[in-house]
Amino acid sequence: MADRQPIPVDWTCLLWNVAAVADKFRHFQKCSRGTAVSKSASRARLFEIIRRRSFGRGDVTLASGRKSDFYFNLKPTMLDPEGATLLAELTYETLKDDQLDFIGGLEMGAVPLAGALAQISWIKGHPIAAFFVRKKPKEHGAKLAIEGLPKGETLQGKRVVIIEDVTTTGGSAMKAVESVRETGAEVVLVLTMVDREEGATDTFGAAGLPFRSLYKASEFLKA
Repeated sequence: MADRQPIPVDWTCLLWNVAAVADKFRHFQKCSRGTAVSKSASRARLFEIIRRRSFGRGDVTLASGRKSDFYFNLKPTMLDPEGATLLAELTYETLKDDQLDFIGGLEMGAVPLAGALAQISWIKGHPIAAFFVRKKPKEHGAKLAIEGLPKGETLQGKRVVIIEDVTTTGGSAMKAVESVRETGAEVVLVLTMVDREEGATDTFGAAGLPFRSLYKASEFLKA
């Protein structure tokens, strides 16, 4: 039997034309979701997803050590396909005019948020790179405190936003702020998905940081 010859393959046809896909997606966004009404609808839909998947009542102890009779666990929303998309879209709309270079925060809550935002920012033609801050540096390998940057790249001189899923007093986010500032980056603001309204505004204000949130806890408590 004669030796089989490899079948010629035009890989340019098989591989995604990423730029073309992104252009089509941007056109779709402009045509179907680019109005103030659709943004309002997206926010309302995400509110319902968070309320159903991530909000509950019951006695709990928060990361700050405080006791509460309600809680938010945003992971079921952040890891839901629709929830992740809406969080990324609304976060992007909140930050798109701030001329940011990077977005990131403390593991673990910031990881899915930053990754989703980085992806959608590229699709929309305004890339914002992502990173995350370890609660403590790895004890092996490169022993990094900040993950996501290639060798030789730093945050020095970059405009950075710190992102968080749920914020109580702001203590956890401030750990990320301090780590990022140590690299020489400019922390432009802190953004949380849900502000529990328990002192974070004062914490960030004392550090000279603007603070924004997509939702307030009171919105869910009144619903």
